Amino acid sequence: MKYPASWLQGASLGEAIANELRLQIISGAIKKGEILSENRIAGEFGTSRSPVREALKTLSSEGLIQLERMGAVVIGLSLKEVEELYDVRYLIESFVQTHVFAKPQPALIQHLKQIVDRMELAAKHGDPEEFSLQDLSFHERIVAEADHKRILHLWRSIRQIVITVILITTRQVFSEGESRIEAVLSKHHQLIRDLESSDPVRIQNAAQQYFDDSRETLHLSFSEGE
Repeated sequence: MKYPASWLQGASLGEAIANELRLQIISGAIKKGEILSENRIAGEFGTSRSPVREALKTLSSEGLIQLERMGAVVIGLSLKEVEELYDVRYLIESFVQTHVFAKPQPALIQHLKQIVDRMELAAKHGDPEEFSLQDLSFHERIVAEADHKRILHLWRSIRQIVITVILITTRQVFSEGESRIEAVLSKHHQLIRDLESSDPVRIQNAAQQYFDDSRETLHLSFSEGE
C-alpha cells in the first residue's frame, strides 16, 4: 500500500516520508515493535538523514513511534486508538455541524453536494484515493466554515492520521464492491439532507448515526494487532 503521489503536491521531503511511513504503520505493513533506522529509511527514499529525522519527529508527536537511542520503535495504532480518534472526530464534527447549520446555508449545501458528485465520479472510475480525498474535503469544509480557531487547531492536530485512516477504510469499502460504495455515498446524501433541515436535534442524531456506521467499517479495516 503506497501513499498516493497526487496527495504530496507542495509537501516537503520530510512530510512525504512521514506520510508514507504513517500509512505503512497504520495499515500494519510496518508492525508494532519494529525498529526504524534513519540510515535504512534514508537509503530507501534516496535522501539524507535530515528529512528522515523530520519525518520521525512528526510520527513521534502523533504517538505512532517512540524515539530511542537505537532507533525509532513502532508503537502503531490499535483498533481502540482508531475508535478514540473517531470519538474526537465525532465531538468536533457534531459541534461544528450544529453550529454552522443553526441557520440555512444554501451555498455551503450546494458545495457539499458538488463534493459528493466528485465522490460519485471517483467511484465510477474505481479511484479510492480520489474518493478518500473528496470525503475528507466534505468534512473539512464544514469544520472550516465554523470559523472556530481552537476547533480548527484541534482538527489540524489529527488531520494526517484522519486522512490515512480514511484512505485505508475507503480501500476496504472499494474491495467490498459497488453496493458498499453506494452505501457510503447514500450516507453522505442523507447527512446533507439532515444538515439542510437546520434542526439541531436532527443534526445531532445524524452525526451520531454517521459515526456509528463508520465504526462498522473501522472494525473491518483494522485489528488490534496485539
